[in-house]
Amino acid sequence: MTICPPVNASLLLQLDRQLCFALYSASLAMTKTYKPLLDQLGLTYPQYLVMLVLWEQDDRAVKEIGELLHLDSGTLTPLLKRMEAAGLVHRQRDSKDERSVRIRLSDDGRALHERAAEIPLQIFCASGLQPEQLENLRVALNQLRDQLSAA
Repeated sequence: MTICPPVNASLLLQLDRQLCFALYSASLAMTKTYKPLLDQLGLTYPQYLVMLVLWEQDDRAVKEIGELLHLDSGTLTPLLKRMEAAGLVHRQRDSKDERSVRIRLSDDGRALHERAAEIPLQIFCASGLQPEQLENLRVALNQLRDQLSAA
């Protein structure tokens, strides 16, 4: 068990000192920055995350995608159904395990990969941070997520 140091509780109740608010507002700003870029591809931000997972490795189980994105199947399944209806992916029962559904990119989904290639660079430029700063921030946020998930 981690022992927390003593702190001034009244200071912690100020909005600008809230870690959760800093994360929340940064997340809103990030999503707002992504929106016009993803609109050009016809993707929402959660759909973009699914596409990133599939562009990295196609033909994955829904469960695996959910684990990578930290999403439960109740959130992921409707998202994947909409992506299938849009012609981006194919959903199919796993022939080896009927309980499992596999997701594969369609030709249209694969074609988006090239169109999306510049998005990370555009986000990097919009951040105004140096590559090392962004990497340190990414690592710290992943550590925070993992620590909070384990608590």
